[in-house]
Amino acid sequence: MGCQSETSAPGDLSIGVVSFGENERSLEQYSKLEEYLGRELKSLVDLEPTYNEIKAIAAIEKKSWDIVFAPPGLAAIAISQSKYVPLFPLEGGLKNRSVVVVLKDSSIQNMRELAGKTLTLGQPGSATGYYLPIYNLYGLTLSEVRFAATPQAVLKAIADREVDAGAMSLAEFNQYRSNFPGERFRILFNDIHEVPNGSVLVSPDLLPSERDKIKEALSEVSPAIAASAGYITSAPPPDYQYLIEVVERVAPIAERIKQKPAPLYEQK
Repeated sequence: MGCQSETSAPGDLSIGVVSFGENERSLEQYSKLEEYLGRELKSLVDLEPTYNEIKAIAAIEKKSWDIVFAPPGLAAIAISQSKYVPLFPLEGGLKNRSVVVVLKDSSIQNMRELAGKTLTLGQPGSATGYYLPIYNLYGLTLSEVRFAATPQAVLKAIADREVDAGAMSLAEFNQYRSNFPGERFRILFNDIHEVPNGSVLVSPDLLPSERDKIKEALSEVSPAIAASAGYITSAPPPDYQYLIEVVERVAPIAERIKQKPAPLYEQK
């Protein structure tokens, strides 16, 4: 749709649905919205789900999607690096924060003491499991940084003493900690910044008239369809200013994080 002229007939509309972790939704939940947008915009709607942050980042960099349903970390990337425009917030529960967790009997008492230790993060793209913990540990060198696909896998690595610490959201920690009876975890660090909800965003490659039509269609959808797709039509998009600052500081050291040892700072 984004490559058409002002006067051309509407064509294909590509919608990226980035779904994982707390934000995971089934493809069926978007089916009514897909039908509605196709009808309202007279477009062939192509719904493209992805459950992998790395693939989502690549698609956002290429501006492959006209519309994106993105969790907060990827929304910040889309805005800061690819100039996507947020339209509406995604639904969210209680305001969430990033935490770093250790075993209760760990000798580590503060974040600086993680220098030379091992840490498990969530996948790249996660605000609470990747960007914020790296930002809060910036300047340290860790012995190794590992990655886990789920918060439960992060807690298992800590419980099995494979790593010294792990990062996730506070809500995820509270949800999954009870799956490890007998293991007592402790929050080493609780970030004071509340992570905003995700967003529905549109590509900067769309013409202003196309963007306006999409926004109008999304805003006039029935409450049931909006709720099924997980977005809020009556609220402005979240403020990503702080999260964008975090992403822009962390992005240049993404490859260094994979090294052993792992320096969490830019090479001079």
